[in-house]
Amino acid sequence: CILGTHHEKGAQTFWSVVNRLPLSSNAVLCWKFCHVFHKLLRDGHPNVLKDSLRYRNELSDMSRMWGHLSEGYGQLCSIYLKLLRTKMEYHTKNPRFPGNLQMSDRQLDEAGESDVNNFFQLTVEMFDYLECELNLFQTVFNSLDMSRSVSVTAAGQCRLAPLIQVILDCSHLYDYTVKLLFKLHSCLPADTLQGHRDRFMEQFTKLKDLFYRSSNLQYFKRLIQIPQLPENPPNFLRASALSEHISPVVVIPAEASSPDSEPVLEKDDLMDMDASQQNLFDNKFDDIFGSSFSSDPFNFNSQNGVNKDEKDHLIERLYREISGLKAQLENMKTESQRVVLQLKGHVSELEAELAEQQHLRQQAADDCEFLRAELDELRRQREDTEKAQRSLSEIERKAQANEQRYSKLKEKYSELVQNHADLLRKNAEVTKQVSMARQAQVDLEREKKELEDSLERISDQGQRKTQEQLEVLESLKQELATSQRELQVLQGSLETSAQSEANWAAQFAELEKERDSLVSGAAHREEELSALRKELQDTQLKLASTEESMCQLAKDQRKMLLVGSRKAAEQVIQDALNQLEEPPLISCAGSADHLLSTVTSISSCIEQLEKSWSQFLACPEDISGLLHSITLLAHLTSDAIAHGATTCLRAPPEPADSLTEACKQYGRETLAYLASLEEEGSLENADSTAMRNCLSKIKAIGEELLPRGLDIKQEELGDLVDKEMAATSAAIETATARIEGTASPKEFYAKNSRWTEGLISASKAVGWGATVMVDAADLVVQGRGKFEELMVCSHEIAASTAQLVAASKVKADKDSPNLAQLQQASRGVNQATAGVVASTISGKSQIEETDNMDFSSMTLTQIKRQEMDSQVRVLELENELQKERQKLGELRKKHYELAGVAEGWEEGTEASPPTLQEAVTEKE
Repeated sequence: CILGTHHEKGAQTFWSVVNRLPLSSNAVLCWKFCHVFHKLLRDGHPNVLKDSLRYRNELSDMSRMWGHLSEGYGQLCSIYLKLLRTKMEYHTKNPRFPGNLQMSDRQLDEAGESDVNNFFQLTVEMFDYLECELNLFQTVFNSLDMSRSVSVTAAGQCRLAPLIQVILDCSHLYDYTVKLLFKLHSCLPADTLQGHRDRFMEQFTKLKDLFYRSSNLQYFKRLIQIPQLPENPPNFLRASALSEHISPVVVIPAEASSPDSEPVLEKDDLMDMDASQQNLFDNKFDDIFGSSFSSDPFNFNSQNGVNKDEKDHLIERLYREISGLKAQLENMKTESQRVVLQLKGHVSELEAELAEQQHLRQQAADDCEFLRAELDELRRQREDTEKAQRSLSEIERKAQANEQRYSKLKEKYSELVQNHADLLRKNAEVTKQVSMARQAQVDLEREKKELEDSLERISDQGQRKTQEQLEVLESLKQELATSQRELQVLQGSLETSAQSEANWAAQFAELEKERDSLVSGAAHREEELSALRKELQDTQLKLASTEESMCQLAKDQRKMLLVGSRKAAEQVIQDALNQLEEPPLISCAGSADHLLSTVTSISSCIEQLEKSWSQFLACPEDISGLLHSITLLAHLTSDAIAHGATTCLRAPPEPADSLTEACKQYGRETLAYLASLEEEGSLENADSTAMRNCLSKIKAIGEELLPRGLDIKQEELGDLVDKEMAATSAAIETATARIEGTASPKEFYAKNSRWTEGLISASKAVGWGATVMVDAADLVVQGRGKFEELMVCSHEIAASTAQLVAASKVKADKDSPNLAQLQQASRGVNQATAGVVASTISGKSQIEETDNMDFSSMTLTQIKRQEMDSQVRVLELENELQKERQKLGELRKKHYELAGVAEGWEEGTEASPPTLQEAVTEKE
């Protein structure tokens, strides 16, 4: 079948054959069909899923039909069909996943499209998929008697064979859920994912137990190597635990034979073996004692030389010898089969261990490659950091401001994520309620159809019985008329024949008895007909009451869904109104264009809601569009109130008060409009005029609050920028002309004391760095120092020299010869420090090359041990690197604070270097 799907690129032939099979009447045949279809979905052509979607309703109906049987293969078929339906729906929603679920980590990331919402929904669908797999797994084990060796019998193997496909699916689903949960915990708060963790723990416990029980069965040992899950589940709250996760690998030996070809010893086979051996014994007996014994093998009277007792003893002795030979033969066969199975199991275990070792080796190689790439990346980052140290002060000042904005945005993002997760849960609950209602309606329609069919059958049966009874009654009447005519003839002949009067009287009495019996039979038929008519009337009354209850139940469920959605929408709007004056909104400000965009979306939503409401009044069964419009209106209203509140923070007092009042009035009008949405109401009761008026008022205020800069035409922006730049250049030239040749050096240094102190500080930093570098070089020569100290000192000297040159450029003339000499000396210092760094790196690399390890005398276990120690050391160094980076950041922050105090920066503000405006003012 698998090769056929690849040959014809589809499954049309497969389904054309399946449609002719009696799957609804033969449970074992249905079970084997599920097994074959599962294999086709995994290993067949990708178009198998597309060709099978049209039959998923038939599979659902068949699953419900087999679910009514409480024993045998009925429940197994029902659960297996549900699993296949779930698998088809999952791969339809997620076409990136192949049928066999084999994907790389990069393909798994692409499936989520780098969106946390997609990963969240994908994890939920994987949980549902894995739940169906585990349900089938558990049901098959519960249906088997584990106290006996069921895995070596045909009945047991028939039930266990499909679990190989289930084990393959479960191993991939478990691996992907672990990786997705780690990814979600890196993006979302831990409290939001509490439900995911609880569901994972439940499925982890079940899957671990089922894998352990399966690995102990002899049947699976010969066909598949089942992995074992870790003793404890992964800790998703610790990000580094992802590196400890090992993907479960299922190994299928290439030489594993098919389950159908394995020798299975059954009772019938043993009986056939006994019969064949008995026939063989009979033939040998005839050859020895003659063919006359075939008719009566125990008749030895015609034999000479041996009496009857001796022949009986001889037969018994031969029978005992045959029985002993049979027992020996059975013992030899059993022992040989046991040895063969044991050897096969041992071979499978060795192959699985080899595959596991290969997997670990590949994983170690991948980790090594990853560490090399990360080391290269760290080296590049270090080079970039060295290049960017000259502008580090300005970058850190901006980083502090960005960090503050980021913290605010992070708080707002966490709030939005929490709200989004709550909305997702509410949406899932509403969807679940709608699906339950639809399922109940489908069940009611099916029961109604069954009652109609039974009523039709009863009616047809009653009509047939009535027709038969009428025909019998008519025949009885004809027989009665015939009897009467015969009676008249007999009476006439009685008058003419007096001699045979006694005979005619006897015949007349018999005819009278026959007539009485026919009359009583006709009366009995009439009673049965009346009873059938009464039963037909009772059935019609029951059907009418059932239809009435079904209609009432569907109506009540639709009303409950509408009321629940309306209450949820009102709660969302009321929460937005309650938060209108709360402090969390004070720390963030919005823009009027966002508010106007939300108002436009609300207007479109109101029109869609009115259309959905009119459709619902015309057709109460169609409620999905109305529920979607109500939910969308609630969330858009909440966003509009929030945008209005944040827009007021940037607006003047009067428009801000007007906008706040308009938002409150719109929220109240929306609540009133939602309250008017009742199933018994009409379209006139749900009037949205007041809502539209409030929206118009909000839109008018928002348009007034738009920035006036937006009114400037595009061609005027260039002229405005040129004018501002020209004015700024003129001011700078005027200030420069005022300070040229105006004071002596001493007066200049005294007047610019803050700049002078900065210049002196930079000079001291250069001298201090040179002293420290000389001391570090002495220690390195003595073998007690570190190369890294030389490199850090070199970088510090280069940075201090650059600071000295930058400070000199602020006050010096651009054509000053002293400044040119200073810049030339700075270049010399940079070249010297670069030479020191290069020599340090070269000497360090030469020393490291001499310390290479000798792997020639190390065994596999020692290398593995060294590899594990290296991984532990890498983790420790990464942790220490992170701590040192944090410490470096704190030291730099403290350095700027102390520098600000020393240079007289304004108190009460964060330590930061003077801005461009302050420098220009100081120069003036």
